[in-house]
Amino acid sequence: MEFNLAEISEAIAAAVGDRECIIFRDRRFTWRDLTDRTRRLANLLARHGLGVHQERSTLRNFESGQDHLGIYLHNGNEYLESMIGSYKARVAPFNVNYRYVEDELIYLLNDADCRALIYHARFAPTLQKIRNELPHLRLLLQVSDASGNPLLPGAIEYEEALRQSSPERPALRWSGDDLYILYTGGTTGMPKGVLWRQEDIFFAALGGHPPGAEKVPSVEAVVEAARNSGARALPAPPFMHGAAHWMALTCWHQGGTVIVQDHPERLDPHDIWSIVEREKITFITIVGDAFGRPLQDRLDKESYDLSSLAVLLSGGAILTPALKEAFLEKIPQLMIIDGFGASETGGQGSQIAVKGVPVSTGTFRMNEQTLVLNDDLSAPVTPGSDVSGWLARSGHVPLGYFKDPEKTAKTFPVINGVRYAVPGDHAKIAADGTITVLGRGSVSINSGGEKIYPEEVEKALKHHPSVYDAVVVGTPHERFGQQVTAVVQARAGELPSQDELIEFCARHLARYKLPRKVLFVDEMVRSPSGKADYRWAKKLAFEALGISEK
Repeated sequence: MEFNLAEISEAIAAAVGDRECIIFRDRRFTWRDLTDRTRRLANLLARHGLGVHQERSTLRNFESGQDHLGIYLHNGNEYLESMIGSYKARVAPFNVNYRYVEDELIYLLNDADCRALIYHARFAPTLQKIRNELPHLRLLLQVSDASGNPLLPGAIEYEEALRQSSPERPALRWSGDDLYILYTGGTTGMPKGVLWRQEDIFFAALGGHPPGAEKVPSVEAVVEAARNSGARALPAPPFMHGAAHWMALTCWHQGGTVIVQDHPERLDPHDIWSIVEREKITFITIVGDAFGRPLQDRLDKESYDLSSLAVLLSGGAILTPALKEAFLEKIPQLMIIDGFGASETGGQGSQIAVKGVPVSTGTFRMNEQTLVLNDDLSAPVTPGSDVSGWLARSGHVPLGYFKDPEKTAKTFPVINGVRYAVPGDHAKIAADGTITVLGRGSVSINSGGEKIYPEEVEKALKHHPSVYDAVVVGTPHERFGQQVTAVVQARAGELPSQDELIEFCARHLARYKLPRKVLFVDEMVRSPSGKADYRWAKKLAFEALGISEK
């Protein structure tokens, strides 16, 4: 039995066709509507010659035999339609960061060998400037928006294109080998295209292997479970972030309904809470404190009926214990799930917080495929040994990085006949199997021979009542090699001193981990997904300290 995302979507729609599938503003689409629209998109792509040109069995792990379609959109029904419609054409869609400037877009679209692009009209002027730098691009589909920008030369208007296309099921044999592509955020280096088989990503991140349960045995079992679903999910981060569309697709694979906020181009807490109230949302997804703090601040200003809300899932960044406690005070029935995973591993583990039980952050109960390998990757770390190593996953893991054999071999090594994903997180494993994630090795700070993980220091800083946000980087130090430098955004109307914050952190951290410099900013720069942008923070710190980046 093969698991293909197009096949799963078609099967669920056949069973629950009249149920609402996605709601965006005043547009309410059923599963039958989704099937019609995604088939039309698939047939349009096929008519333009897009699809599979070489089957997976003849390719190396870092190669693709499919055409690639970029999704350059804010959240909306068109984003998820673009994914499913592409899969039905056996085209591999990939996420495009809509905050990228021209040079970054040129790099990404060319690195991905982008043949087709679906984009909002507001991005048309930027595309027009770089169009001649994109030699692979052949098909442009423009989604109308409030910008009113006209069609680019040669582009096709999205809705009109669907209207003119065939609603028949594409005459293709979908395969579990067909690609799912996720580009990393590039906050610590250049973006990389992670290549997954659709069957593997289904089990790793899209509901195929629910926590604490057996793997789904068949597509028929998915459909049977979906018949009785009452899930109504609002993924608040941009769909271009893996965690957001993972949650959306997982909800769909349960036969549920995905609701999109009215103002997806920015984080609008009133918009989100109002929709939770109006649409009786049961599940919401956020990314750490960057989303959590504004949402919590709104609850201090206005009351909403949140009685339907059962689960808040946070992933991709720190959700501090104090913020978890504040949510549980306002929404006492809530279950808060800290999810852990990566573009290269899918979902790996979670930590659950409920009212009346002490909360913490950074320690996870992982799935059975996750383990800690020692520093030379030769063997697993013994649980309870207090030795740190590399967090790894086996089983359903990606094929590799597109067009990058060297990084593919490094990140997805074969050890004693077993293939692992080792994306670069350091961790420790306790005797009971609980794993404490220390941080990403690529941004760790080496001070006097001691390894310091930024997230640990960031968490300590965020405990201070005057700190709204914090990102920590390493900067040069004459004696110790590197020092801890903190970039801090204070709460409005407050400005704690550097000494105050350092001494406050000393209550939570060993002295060698304390910031030596604290730099204050009016507004923190993060990715649209809420993840820390360490490249930006490091550049700012070097400039503020008068240091030349080499």
